[in-house]
Amino acid sequence: MNIIKKLPLTMAVIAALCPISVLAQDFTQEQIDAIVAKAVDKALADRQAKMDAAVAKKVDVVTEPQSAAQSPDLAIPFGVKFTGYARYGAHFQAGDQKYVAVDGSYNGGSAIGRLGNEGNGGEFQLSKAFKGDNGAIWDINVMIDHWGDEVNLKKAYAGVTNIVASNPNAYFWAGRDFHQRPQQGINDYFWMNHDGQGAGVKNFDIGGVQFDVATVAAVESCNPEVENDGSNPSRISCTGGSGTGDKGNYAATSKIHGMKVGPLDLEIYANYGFDSKAIESDDRLKAWQGGVVLSHTNDSGVNKVIARYSDNSDNSVFNKTEDLTTVYASFEGLHKFTQQTQVEYILAFHDYDNSRDSTDNRKNYNAIVRPMHWWNDVHSTWLEAGWQHVDYDNGGDNKGWKLTLSQNMSIAMGPEFRPMLRFYVTGGKVDNERTARVNGTDDQTFDDFNVGAMWEAWF
Repeated sequence: MNIIKKLPLTMAVIAALCPISVLAQDFTQEQIDAIVAKAVDKALADRQAKMDAAVAKKVDVVTEPQSAAQSPDLAIPFGVKFTGYARYGAHFQAGDQKYVAVDGSYNGGSAIGRLGNEGNGGEFQLSKAFKGDNGAIWDINVMIDHWGDEVNLKKAYAGVTNIVASNPNAYFWAGRDFHQRPQQGINDYFWMNHDGQGAGVKNFDIGGVQFDVATVAAVESCNPEVENDGSNPSRISCTGGSGTGDKGNYAATSKIHGMKVGPLDLEIYANYGFDSKAIESDDRLKAWQGGVVLSHTNDSGVNKVIARYSDNSDNSVFNKTEDLTTVYASFEGLHKFTQQTQVEYILAFHDYDNSRDSTDNRKNYNAIVRPMHWWNDVHSTWLEAGWQHVDYDNGGDNKGWKLTLSQNMSIAMGPEFRPMLRFYVTGGKVDNERTARVNGTDDQTFDDFNVGAMWEAWF
């Protein structure tokens, strides 16, 4: 097959040499063969360089720690694209907890530190792009994920760009998608999350400012229950996976980006949550939230400030609680001392305040720092230290710390490059005073020590 692909290129090179065939008579056949081979190699190298440049993508490890944005027009030459994110490995528990976690943590799946402190799973996507005769570029995307016992359909949407002459970069879409889920990598926190199904437009340009607008619905799901039904061999009412319809909780989402405030990049978010009549009238609520991101990027790295305020909700206006207000603020960044020595860090604060029921009112404080050193373009050593304090208004507080040492092998030098093999040791200690007081048990103190190996990749 490779020979067939190279044949037209070879013929073109030979045809180009034909007009000077008279001059070629002074050369031996071996010299002519060498000239032709060199020309073919150069043409193939140029073609490969263009392909590499097309698929190359620069990932901001702080902004998009797991993937870069898809570009449908670049996908066209490559047929079906396979992309995703995954991590799987073995995690041996030698202490009181398998994963170091402070009770009541409310800002991130690993608010005390993610390195050597996360479970297994993955998301796997297939994408296909098409180009119409009118120049419009379409793409269809399907993704499944595996983060528990179930494999779920997480994406099934289609989109089109280059369809509006006055706004060729505007991307119109409809279907089920990961939607408005800005993520912080070091603590694995989606400080907004509206995954669902609906429709919208991204990157709609008005005077140099980009707008994203959409309306999405939360996907229906079920809670598995054991049934006394002799006709049902499993005795389980449902598997717990996501369904195909809407749950009845909706969100109107918006984002303004591509703005500059002096040397800073500015993003603004505004979302509104509401319910349909699929929700009982007494349970219907409205919610809203706003957020702002200020970031500064230079050759030494990136720093970012995030602030979010939510009314009747936390990080998603799908999920509503009456009289709840939450505030989230963080400062995070990546600094490069040299290309071989870098450090990631975050300071975060989260306030959960329900004026109707103050039982669970609390403030979260956490700090994580991760120095990293690459010995060469394959081997690196990372050290991550994390601290967290969950301060309840009633019933005391919980706190803990974690330390992870990880030896890694990766495809290239830098925190953004995967695949990576990781071999780590994690230790820590957690003191859950508040849990003990509420449950009437002894003060729960956990000493943690775990050893593991894992591969991680985004592609």
